[in-house]
Amino acid sequence: MRVAGTRTTLFDSHLHLTAARFAPDLDEVVDRARTRGVRRMVTVASDPEDAEQAAALAARTRGLWATAGLHPHAADRTSASLMSEVERIAEAPEVVAIGETGLDFHYDNAARPAQLENFEAHLGMAARLALPVVVHSRSAEAETAERVREYGDGVAGVLHCFTGGEALLRAALDADWYVSFSGLLTFVPELAEWARAVPADRLLIETDAPYLAPGPRRGRRNEPAYLTHTCERLAEVRGMSFEEAAALTAENARRFYGVEEAA
Repeated sequence: MRVAGTRTTLFDSHLHLTAARFAPDLDEVVDRARTRGVRRMVTVASDPEDAEQAAALAARTRGLWATAGLHPHAADRTSASLMSEVERIAEAPEVVAIGETGLDFHYDNAARPAQLENFEAHLGMAARLALPVVVHSRSAEAETAERVREYGDGVAGVLHCFTGGEALLRAALDADWYVSFSGLLTFVPELAEWARAVPADRLLIETDAPYLAPGPRRGRRNEPAYLTHTCERLAEVRGMSFEEAAALTAENARRFYGVEEAA
């Protein structure tokens, strides 16, 4: 595995350190990430309870920030009181974004009208709080693009774990949103074209750990340390050095989340 130089900082823009699979060895996971140059991370919440844990973890972990939101898989839980709870948590200084939110019409774990209501509520909250929004979109390209066009001028956003789609990409870029690539980039050939299509100043990388391990680690629990694989692949498809790709995506993530210097 590639180990970044002492001057190189990678920024994992989306992972889930509060996941149960990290509970037995979380400190070691964070230490391994830092050893490999992944010194900045945003742990993304899936519901208010998770957001509370994420904010608390970020408060005691150097180089870590959190988000607050309700995942589309749980959108059937959406209510005024729950969204008020999300908004309360989002006021913590460690919380730097709203989400993850969005639409997942692949699994349809929640009714589609509830997902749409949930997504729009998060977009409205992000606008009120002047925070960026982290967006999950699967098998819902047209519907997500429509909301990006409707809300995008007033909200900064990122399409997390982007897997393609011209209409959605165009809507995001027209709104000056960011686009993030996960470890899928290392083994899904068609993603290389999309990674080349995104302007350099809009590119982010992520692990989505403990999910979506990159090609060399497929079948294992993913970790933030494995971000180096995605960075290497991004550098390859963009014709950059590893160090250039790391610096570019770290600075983009720092700017998107509005956090301290990436290096």
